[in-house]
Amino acid sequence: MIKKLILICTALAFCACATSNTNTSTSVSGSRGSQPPDWVRDPYAKYDKQANVAAVGNGSSREAAEKSALGNLVAIFGQSIQVDDKVSTTYDQVVKNGTLANWTENTSVDNVISTSASLDSLVGAEIGETWDDGREFYAVAALNKAKASQIYSGIIASNRTIINNLVNIPASEKNTFDGFARYQLAALVADVTAGYGNLLAVIGSPAQGLKSGDDYRLETLSISKAIPVGLRVRNDMSGRIQGAFAKALSGLGFQSGGNNSRYMLDINIITSVVEIANNANKWTRIEVNANLMDTNQGTVLLPYNFNERQGHTTQAEADNRAYASAERKINEEYADLLNDYLSQLLPKK
Repeated sequence: MIKKLILICTALAFCACATSNTNTSTSVSGSRGSQPPDWVRDPYAKYDKQANVAAVGNGSSREAAEKSALGNLVAIFGQSIQVDDKVSTTYDQVVKNGTLANWTENTSVDNVISTSASLDSLVGAEIGETWDDGREFYAVAALNKAKASQIYSGIIASNRTIINNLVNIPASEKNTFDGFARYQLAALVADVTAGYGNLLAVIGSPAQGLKSGDDYRLETLSISKAIPVGLRVRNDMSGRIQGAFAKALSGLGFQSGGNNSRYMLDINIITSVVEIANNANKWTRIEVNANLMDTNQGTVLLPYNFNERQGHTTQAEADNRAYASAERKINEEYADLLNDYLSQLLPKK
C-alpha cells in the first residue's frame, strides 16, 4: 500500500496561536545568472547544518522547484514519519469535518488553518531562495530544528490532551459503542502523533512516553468483547438466520445474545409463495429486515434488508432454498457491513 505522510496542522490550541509560524512555503528571493549560487550544490552552504535540515529541488518552473525542494526535504526523514494511507485519509477527514474540535480545549479552532496531508507539506518548513539559469529553476528548502521542535512538541501536547479527553470516561460508559468509538479515534490520533514524535527524534528532540495506536486498538477489542448484542429473530427456520448473524457478530469480537442488552439486532423474516406463469416450479420469496438498535436511545444504528426468490419442484424445498440463500448472503455481507459502520463510527461529545 502506498504510504502517505501525515503533516496536518490540526485544530489544536498550540497551532491556533502560532499559525503565522507554520506556513508551508515562504519564498525569500529569486535570482538568475550563469553561475549557480553555492547552495544549488550544497544546501548547507546557506543553512547551518547543526541548526537546520535542508534540501534542494529543481523543476521547469519556480513553483515546481519549490515543490521539489519541499518533497526532498520530507524524504530526508524517510519512513519513520510516514503512516498508512488509510490513516492519512481518515485523519484528514476527521480534521476537516471538525470532529477533533470536540475534544480540544481550544475555543478558537474554527479559525485554525488545516493543511492537507501530502508529500510536499511540512509544518514549519520554508523556501529560502530560488535561482534559475533561464531554463531550469532551483529552490532550497529548510526546516529549522529549534522551530520544528517547538511546533511539533506543541502539536504532540495538544494531541495528548485530545486522547486523554477521549479515553478518560466512567467505567459505565466504556463498554458501549460510544466508548468503542472514543478509543478508535484515540488510536487514529495516536498513529499521527507517533509520526510527529519520530520527526522530533530525527532532529534530536525526542518526545517521551508516546503510546502507539495499537495500544488503543487493543482496548477497542476488549470493549467489543464486553458489549453483548441481543438477537431477536422472528420466523426463522431452524435458527439458520440467527446463526448467520451471530457468526458475523462473534467474528468482530462481539458477544451475541441476551434479552436485556442495550444493543439489539432486531430481525424479521417474511416468506411468501410466488406464482410464475407457465412455470411448473414452486417459488418462495424471502425478505430479511435486520435493524441494529440502541434500545436506550430508541434509534436504529444500522439498517440491513434484502429479498430473494428461490424455486423448486416442491414448496418445502423452495422454502429451504430461500432460507439457505439468505443465510449465505448474510455470511458474505453482514460482517463487512458492520465492520465498515464501526470503522467510521465517531464518538458523541
